[in-house]
Amino acid sequence: MLETSIESPAPVRVVSEAIKDWIGKLGPIWVEGELSQVDDRKGSTMIFMRLRDTSAEMSISVSCHRSVFAAVAPLPANARIKVFSKVNFYTGNGSLSLNAREIHHVGIGELLARLEALKKVLAAEGLFALARKKELPFLPRRIGLICGRNSAAEKDVVENARRRWPAVEFEIREVAVQGSSAVSEVSSALKELDAQDDVDVIIITRGGGSFEDLLPFSDEGLVRLVASCQTPVVSAIGHEQDTPLIDLVADFRASTPTDAAKRVVPDIQEEQKAIGERSSRLLRAIISRVERESAEIKSLASRPILKDPKQLIAPLVEELKSWSKSLRQEMSHLIDLARGELAQGAAQLRALSPLAVLERGYAVALTQQGDLIRDINQVSSGDDFRLRLALGEIAATVRGTTEIARKKSASEK
Repeated sequence: MLETSIESPAPVRVVSEAIKDWIGKLGPIWVEGELSQVDDRKGSTMIFMRLRDTSAEMSISVSCHRSVFAAVAPLPANARIKVFSKVNFYTGNGSLSLNAREIHHVGIGELLARLEALKKVLAAEGLFALARKKELPFLPRRIGLICGRNSAAEKDVVENARRRWPAVEFEIREVAVQGSSAVSEVSSALKELDAQDDVDVIIITRGGGSFEDLLPFSDEGLVRLVASCQTPVVSAIGHEQDTPLIDLVADFRASTPTDAAKRVVPDIQEEQKAIGERSSRLLRAIISRVERESAEIKSLASRPILKDPKQLIAPLVEELKSWSKSLRQEMSHLIDLARGELAQGAAQLRALSPLAVLERGYAVALTQQGDLIRDINQVSSGDDFRLRLALGEIAATVRGTTEIARKKSASEK
């Protein structure tokens, strides 16, 4: 371990040698990546390459003897390889490289096996479940489009979408759709479009290709990014034979770029036709309803009761008259009975009234205060009193009193 301090820093040469020693202790290792560049210099026994990580913007230099490379040549463009190599650090320029001792091409069979294993893992996590897929908008305000630079897929999507709905708007991101930088560029564009509020749907498209060309669209990082998007994502890779994993996680899989355009925007002519048909059906329904109601009104108007509405109340009027007559008769009868009873009561009252006695010639003696005089002891000679007759009163004075013997009643005897 280097011992340094601010007073005694290590020279660059010493640090470089220490790094070389540390890396030298690493020993031979297996490294996997995408072959992004091959420099075959004529007359040289060495071949220089660059090995790239498809999930990140990083690469490393690789060199090997011509015979090592010839063992696997020819390799397709952007081939995925595994390298058994020794890590070297060059102190002269501070660069790191791999010296390959063996190179193995990662075949399609092995890649398919890896993709199948990854598919099972993602499926187990529910990333392919229909329940989590988002519904596409009927008419998006703006369509996000991720496609290759100057690609036919871009033209297919844009032209077919505008043919169906001329006012449709696009937010286009042209990126690498194959090769070592495809994953990072597509991912960056996807994040950017997903963050825009006015982008209602995102289409990721390219015009098909070989199995190796489509590998970026099965990258685990990109697949998980698509699953996490808040905006609905349409996959339109345009490849039927080998389905990239992005097709399984996208909210909708279009078979071609043209199909994506048809799925994302409605056809204005079809919508106008549908509106016309619905308007016609609605108009026919209204006319039919009016005709039915008019016929019903005519039918009701033709009924006798509506021709002469008095017929409806005539029986009620007659019944009311009958009841009115009966009520009057009953009231007259009750009044007559009441009158008779009143007359009888009046006669009885008159018979019992003191006035009736007075009318027979009797008089009632009253004191000046109006008290009834019943006994001669109530007055004295010379007292004034009043005599109440049937008609009027007489003022009188007591001149004398005479006591009259009273007959004893049977009870007193």
